[in-house]
Amino acid sequence: MEAAHPDRVAARELERIVMTRTVVAPEREGDLIGLALAELDAGQSFESPGELETVIVVLGGIVEVEADGTSLGSAGGRWSVFEGPGYAVYAPAGTTLRLEAKGPAQLAIATAPTGEGAPSKARIIGPGDQRLAEVGKGNWSRSVRTILGPEHAAGRLLLGETINPPGNWSSYPPHKHDREAPPEEVRLEEVYLFKLDPPEGFGIQVRYDEAGTEAFAVRDGDAAVIRSGYHPVVAAPGYSLYYLWIMAGDGRQMIPHFDPAHAWVQES
Repeated sequence: MEAAHPDRVAARELERIVMTRTVVAPEREGDLIGLALAELDAGQSFESPGELETVIVVLGGIVEVEADGTSLGSAGGRWSVFEGPGYAVYAPAGTTLRLEAKGPAQLAIATAPTGEGAPSKARIIGPGDQRLAEVGKGNWSRSVRTILGPEHAAGRLLLGETINPPGNWSSYPPHKHDREAPPEEVRLEEVYLFKLDPPEGFGIQVRYDEAGTEAFAVRDGDAAVIRSGYHPVVAAPGYSLYYLWIMAGDGRQMIPHFDPAHAWVQES
């Protein structure tokens, strides 16, 4: 039997490696946070370069995970972010991750430079490792899954998922985190990645401060970079709205400042 030519072997291996689609680049939209998406077929792999602190959220599917060549096991299992909490993979800067899909899989890759926190070793974060909460009430109630919060070991990244039922608001009462003034507020850059169920739906993202107000429709797969201002979001009636939220700042505290004009809603 003829031996495979090294170039053909390399070409076949390259076909197994998935190229990512950059959604947010720090040098383009922000200061710290990078976000990319990867769509994998069975047998395909994603490899992180390992230069930055990284969290990979398995939006759908199942992957086998390696960190610097050592197996961490399987991650994933849900086929939609609306099914329930999923899996994520954390790696500190200097760690190369490799994720191989066991079937169709979708990944969200969040990155940031290592900050002042205490990064831990690479690990899989399962549903049981997350802080799950029902937040708010009435038409501003929503489900929040904190995947990587201040209580979890990491260098800079903070990350989680929020689900708005149809017609409901989140990031409400409106809050902001663009000023470094602890213990009242800390500055955190933030990125949202949206998904809708059914996917043809939409939501409205609002952002406002003393300079003015802007509002825009968000659809399945859209992203928003929030560098300043209050930023509530609402799902259109008939459509559930999901967003992956990624935050990064100088520290890993989460101290939002509520708009005094609307804080009474929570106090009541």
